[in-house]
Amino acid sequence: MIDSASLLPALEALARRAGDAILEIYAGDFEVRAKADSSPVTLADERAEAIILPGLAALAPSWPAVSEEQAAAGRAPAVGPGPCWLVDPLDGTKEFIRRNGEFTVNIGLLVDLVPVAGVVLAPVSGLLWSGAPGQAWRIGPDGHRQPIACRPRPADRVRIVTSRSHNQPEALERWRTRFPASDLTFAGSSLKFCRVAEGSADLYPRFGPTCEWDTAAGHAVLRAAGGTVETFDGGPLPYGKPDFLNPDFIARGPEPIPPARE
Repeated sequence: MIDSASLLPALEALARRAGDAILEIYAGDFEVRAKADSSPVTLADERAEAIILPGLAALAPSWPAVSEEQAAAGRAPAVGPGPCWLVDPLDGTKEFIRRNGEFTVNIGLLVDLVPVAGVVLAPVSGLLWSGAPGQAWRIGPDGHRQPIACRPRPADRVRIVTSRSHNQPEALERWRTRFPASDLTFAGSSLKFCRVAEGSADLYPRFGPTCEWDTAAGHAVLRAAGGTVETFDGGPLPYGKPDFLNPDFIARGPEPIPPARE
């Protein structure tokens, strides 16, 4: 049996090393290139991946790792029920390019196709969210650890966080009608999962494409904090899909979502 919680310190250190490399590039001028799917990529994505993948191989040599840039180059291994890493070395490249600070380093571990451990680092703020079954943390740049948990969803007014760069306003507003009283905020990258995990938001609906490496780390942190990630038909967000593409989903704390209003 894998003690996923025991892996967290090594994953946290690896994410911070990758974050330092990202910030070196963020501080200067950098080139933006387009991948085959027209999404942007920078040297920061590649440098971070070049730190994380060897670090994971040293930590667990027999466990495969799927990383965004590796997958874009056609070198992603198949994901099965055994332990597997899902990595986005720089989640929120558009936020990185805009220099708004809302990008993250994501390292997640799947076991039996379930996210069981994850770290999410926001390099600019130095904040890191870390979680495995039985523990979830918000860790400051000074290393101070604060335990986190999803908050009970209030009956009167909910806090909804959604994507800053990939928002689909019509779909969001149709869904939001079931919450007559709600506050809406925006955030980039996996920060949205972390907002729900730490109790500063209640719901994160996602409309539009994401990949498994975008969600695994934040999903693991949220699970550790008492939350869930489900598709809109109520099933768990699945992993191990051949194309790695996720359906639309909602991340939430432990309270049930009310039925749609007639």
